[in-house]
Amino acid sequence: MAKFLKWLGGGIGWAAGGPIGAILGFALGSMIDGMQSGVYAYEPQSRPNFNTPQTTPNDFIVSLLILASAVMKSDQKVLKSELDFVKRFLLQQFGAAEAERQLLMLREFLKTEHDIQQVGFQIKQYMEYPSRLQLMHFLFGLAAADAQVHDAELRLITRISGILGISNTDFESIKAMFVKDTTSAFRILEITPDATDEELKKAYRRMALKYHPDRLAHLGDDVQKAANSKFQELNAAYEQIKKQRGIN
Repeated sequence: MAKFLKWLGGGIGWAAGGPIGAILGFALGSMIDGMQSGVYAYEPQSRPNFNTPQTTPNDFIVSLLILASAVMKSDQKVLKSELDFVKRFLLQQFGAAEAERQLLMLREFLKTEHDIQQVGFQIKQYMEYPSRLQLMHFLFGLAAADAQVHDAELRLITRISGILGISNTDFESIKAMFVKDTTSAFRILEITPDATDEELKKAYRRMALKYHPDRLAHLGDDVQKAANSKFQELNAAYEQIKKQRGIN
């Protein structure tokens, strides 16, 4: 009976919320099985609703954890530095109690393989663009948790970006925040090194609007605060170029 709950959860989840609902339902069923066997002490929270016009905090965090689990497994090993990165993020954003619940969910996601194509299509369909950009920023931060982004991780994140409908310029901008070279600051601002000073200023204003944390206000204060790191990278890139050019 206990094992049946796992598969029942998956079936109900798929019907209620597409592929992500199925993954979530399966994970919740597995944790309920664990509770009955004494493995976990977990009370499932309300399920996200992926059929609403605007992304909810629950939608965002479940999408993030599913994609994170795929990136963590992409190089055939899950590193402590990666787990620590996710744990720090969850602790900072949600507090100890909720972080523990989300880590249990991640543990279940890590046990199974997911159809990233289907998951990504669902996220693209129901999640607005600024939230998808924040997902990409988190995935790059996760991949760089051990101080380098491995080829397998980069390939998967690139694939996820395409499925999520992220533009190439936006992808290269976020990538440049983590994979550094002599042109990183320019790529973050989505310009080339031969851009004029006026083009530089216009690019900064445009990117500041795109990456401003207020665009994620509907996801709650916690995720909005996490978006600050991306905004700070943008400001740092702008200041770096201004310093190089002697612009006040």
